[in-house]
This record gives sequence, C-alpha cells and structure tokens, in this order.
Amino acid sequence: MQHITSLDSAVELFKALGSDVRIDIIKLLLKNKHMNMNEIAKELQITNGAITSHIKKLESCGVITTSNDSRGHGNQKICTLTMDKILIELDSEAVDQNVYTTSLKVGHYSDYKVYPTCGLSTSTALIGEVDDTRYFAHPDRYNADILWFTRGFVEYEIPNFIPSLQEITQIMISAELSSEAPGINSNWPSDITFSLNGIELGTWTSPGDFGDVRGIFTPDWWFPNWNQYGLLKLLVINKSGTYIDGLKISDVDIEHFKGSNHSKFTFRMEIKDDAAHIGGLTIFGKTFGNYAQDIKVSISYSPEK
Repeated sequence: MQHITSLDSAVELFKALGSDVRIDIIKLLLKNKHMNMNEIAKELQITNGAITSHIKKLESCGVITTSNDSRGHGNQKICTLTMDKILIELDSEAVDQNVYTTSLKVGHYSDYKVYPTCGLSTSTALIGEVDDTRYFAHPDRYNADILWFTRGFVEYEIPNFIPSLQEITQIMISAELSSEAPGINSNWPSDITFSLNGIELGTWTSPGDFGDVRGIFTPDWWFPNWNQYGLLKLLVINKSGTYIDGLKISDVDIEHFKGSNHSKFTFRMEIKDDAAHIGGLTIFGKTFGNYAQDIKVSISYSPEK
C-alpha cells in the first residue's frame, strides 16, 4: 500500500496511472501475480520496445518491481506488482503539522503471550525450534525480522519524543501482516485486534497466509511452503476515529490519548480466544515479505491550545 499525504509528492504516480496501457499492465499483474515482459507485450498486442517504456514508468513510481530471470531462452525481466492499495489523504490540516517518526523491529516486543503454531527468524536463520514458545524469550529475538503465532499477542513499547508544550493530533502505525496457517493458505481469515495503551482500537480481518510466490525481500533460504509475504496495513488514529487503510474501524479518536502527550505508548496486536476467525498472525520485517520496512510509527503534533 502507498500512503499519499501530499498531492504534490504524488504527481509522478498520477502521471504513471494516466495511461490505458499502464492500467492494463496493472490489471494483468493483479490477475497473474507476476509475468515477464514478453508475456505482457503479447497479451496487450504491443511491441517489446513500447512495453519497456511503460514498465520503466511504473517501476520508477514504485508500482511494480522487475527482476531478472535467466531461465529459458535469453534473459527476461519478471514484473511483479508491489502495492495492493493506494490511500490518498486530501485533508491539508493533517499534513501541515510536525511529525515524530520511529521504527520498531519485529523482535523488539516488550511483552507477549503466544500459542503454536509459532516461531521467529532473523534474516539468516530460525531462532531455536518452531512451535516452542520458550524461544520468544530468547536473546536473539531482538534480531528477528519475522514472527508468527496462532493466537495470543505481542506488545511493543513506542517511544514518544515530541517536544514540550505540544499535543498529539494523529498517530499512524504501518506494518506488513498476514494470517498464520499450517503451511500456507491464501483463504485463511484471521481477526487481528489492535490496542494502544490498553484501549482497543478495532479489528482487521486478514484474508490469508500468502505463499503463492516468494516475497520480494524474503531470503532465498526461506522455506517455499512457509509465509512469504503479507499486506501492508496503515492504522490511523485522528480526531475522527480509528481507520485501517482509510476505512473506519472504531470511534476511538485521538482525544483518548491526550494524557499521553509526553509518555510512551504500548501497542498490541492480538488474536483473541473468542475471535470469530482464529487464523493467527504473521508480522514481517524489512528483510521478509514485499515491503522493506519494520513496524513504522508517525506521531503528528501541534502547539498545545
């Protein structure tokens, strides 16, 4: 998902999407996940030279990525869609503010209670044994870039260093998430509940645990029948309520956290025992999945009134 808070910064993206051919390319990749450039050119009945120009435009704006595939005859570029949503905010008040940003490693949780199937891994190796919850307390977990569990929670401490005499006006948290199925299963719904400072923000239902293709950043050594990538979700708490990817999930607004202007936050992601869909949770860091990021946090603030 790409989050646009300034129209000026998105001009090149809008230009890239202002082409029927490039929209057709996106539609093909939505349907087929990944295709080489010869296949796209043949499907759209245009020349290889023309398709190269369109692919470069989409790649420069981050809509797709390309990788070399030397299998078969010649060296072919494989095209893959890198975003599933584009969220555009037109509220100028939201952008005309100071912002404190931070990033949390997947393994830097401050509290947890998890149940198998579960596990953690760094970019180079598994941490201990899978399905053994004891390893969630292992010192190496600070280097974890992916973790997964069937039910329970992980909780993170978010530092808050906004200046004095300022008040928080908006909190944004983004992370790449999916369900946790035995193996992989794209149709494996899971109700993931988010809380901040003990206040329940709402629930998002992950559609599945994705493994149809390898994640763009997932290490080559990673097992092909395990979690490959997730969906990038954007949680926003503002004056109107709490939103996931622009869709309101609760009436919990920023006023609930006014007393936390100069204290840390605790952020929890949880699969509840009484959830309608207990399908687990996988959290991807910057060396796994389709997005080179950890858990990102942005706290907007303005002078106290």
